[in-house]
Amino acid sequence: MFHIFSKKNRSPVQKSYDPAIRRPVLRCSICTGEQVAGFQRLDDGRFEEVMLIRDESDLQSFREQYGITDEIEKIY
Repeated sequence: MFHIFSKKNRSPVQKSYDPAIRRPVLRCSICTGEQVAGFQRLDDGRFEEVMLIRDESDLQSFREQYGITDEIEKIY
């Protein structure tokens, strides 16, 4: 039978970023406590959102996707 929504076992793809242009940060809300992982541009400070962080496993997934081993700074 033909399945429209088939599940594929995909291996995690290593994504990359240029540390000379962007740095990984967590944007945190003081009011709600919501955390969003992404990258802040070094030249103008703009934030590029990548994913919502709900718990430690989401943060670990973000680190693994981009190969981040250093501490991630929080911005408010």
